[in-house]
Amino acid sequence: MHDIQNETDSRGIEINDVGISGLRYPLHFEDGHLRQDGIAELEVTVRLQHDRRGTHMSRMVALAHEHLRRFDPRKLPHVLKVGADLLNAPALRIKIDIPLSTTVVAPASGQESWQVHDIRFEGHWEDGNATLITSVTTEVTSLCPCSKAISDYGAHNQRSRVTLSVTGHGDTTYPLAVQEAVQLLERCASAPIVPLVKRPDERVLTMQAYDHPVFVEDIARNVSETCRNRGLIHTVRVRNLESIHSHDAVALITG
Repeated sequence: MHDIQNETDSRGIEINDVGISGLRYPLHFEDGHLRQDGIAELEVTVRLQHDRRGTHMSRMVALAHEHLRRFDPRKLPHVLKVGADLLNAPALRIKIDIPLSTTVVAPASGQESWQVHDIRFEGHWEDGNATLITSVTTEVTSLCPCSKAISDYGAHNQRSRVTLSVTGHGDTTYPLAVQEAVQLLERCASAPIVPLVKRPDERVLTMQAYDHPVFVEDIARNVSETCRNRGLIHTVRVRNLESIHSHDAVALITG
């Protein structure tokens, strides 16, 4: 059967990225610290040479089926190389979005619950080099220092969504594991988010937040400072879901 996608294209225009997106696929995640099953959303694209009419998108699904159903981020550079060879492409990119959960223990009652975090892995292969950006988004508590300082009692607080993206390459494509990233983000806020709390837990968490007030700027700087001390190439985004304003507060740092 004639392969139309393998035909030569005469327009001389290279395509930066072409492939498949929105592929939902079962995936077993394992990085040594965290093991979990879930449904991931995948995107696989290649850079298409100027003289090739099309790429083989069915091979991208085959790549996911053969090499991504059991996913260890530390092994992604090998998968990227296999994919680039399979598709005869000078560059290949894989994005994996998956929710992962960690166990949370309430501070007073000891009750256990699960906190879910949005995770993205974005791997890129080009000229024999692999790069992996690991992004972890989680929610924490922030309490306003200004509100605390000017109030006779109490202070407004809210949930904050924090995203930390860490770039790895070469022999260290995965320098910060997901669970470590979650713990780092929680330490940089006023208090953690705990899904299941009893009244003694609520008391502890409320007072913890009151004792550790932070602006959106403080959270971003706290995270960035920790990453800089560890030599991590990173971006941190913070969004405070404000409780007494009609707007949110945001901050962004790249380091």
